[in-house]
Amino acid sequence: MTETSERIARRSVDKFAQRRAELAESALQALSELGYARTSLREIAQKSNFSHGVLHYYFTDKVELLTYAVRKFEEVCVTRYDEVVAVARSAEELERGFGDAMAGTLRADAVMHRLWYDLRNQSLFEAAFRADVLEIDAQRQAMIWRVVERYAELADASPVVTQQVAYAAFDGLFQQALLHHLADGLAEDAGTLLRRLVS
Repeated sequence: MTETSERIARRSVDKFAQRRAELAESALQALSELGYARTSLREIAQKSNFSHGVLHYYFTDKVELLTYAVRKFEEVCVTRYDEVVAVARSAEELERGFGDAMAGTLRADAVMHRLWYDLRNQSLFEAAFRADVLEIDAQRQAMIWRVVERYAELADASPVVTQQVAYAAFDGLFQQALLHHLADGLAEDAGTLLRRLVS
């Protein structure tokens, strides 16, 4: 293969990936409004600038599209608290920063978080989602554990729960806040929970 043909092939792959990302972004709006079960590829096409045929060209079905879209969101999501962890110089500072960051993401990205919980629930019924959901869940668990470990270090303490229990506790707290749209109480509740996980 010549250098020119390699460049053309690379550009073609880049354009394909870029178009898939654009389609996924458009799809998120429809999916987040209606949820997985009530949204078809046709409805996604109607709410975007793309035709139903274009969606089918880039994604074989709704499962592939939704999984791709959520993965793109998760690439950003799983590093959300890393800066808070990196800049905190005391346990109290981390507690406040983490709580504020949790409440902030609930307010700013509520639609995407709703979609994530919808996808996770669907994975209980549709095996096609299961591997992706388990991988994303593991990344989210590691994200929370980085916060707990750093908090324990700053508090000169040790975690009193496992990584799985810490994640389940924060995930449950976050999901309840999302369900009730009570982002204002989430920051304080997250701080309280963080204090209880170490001793």
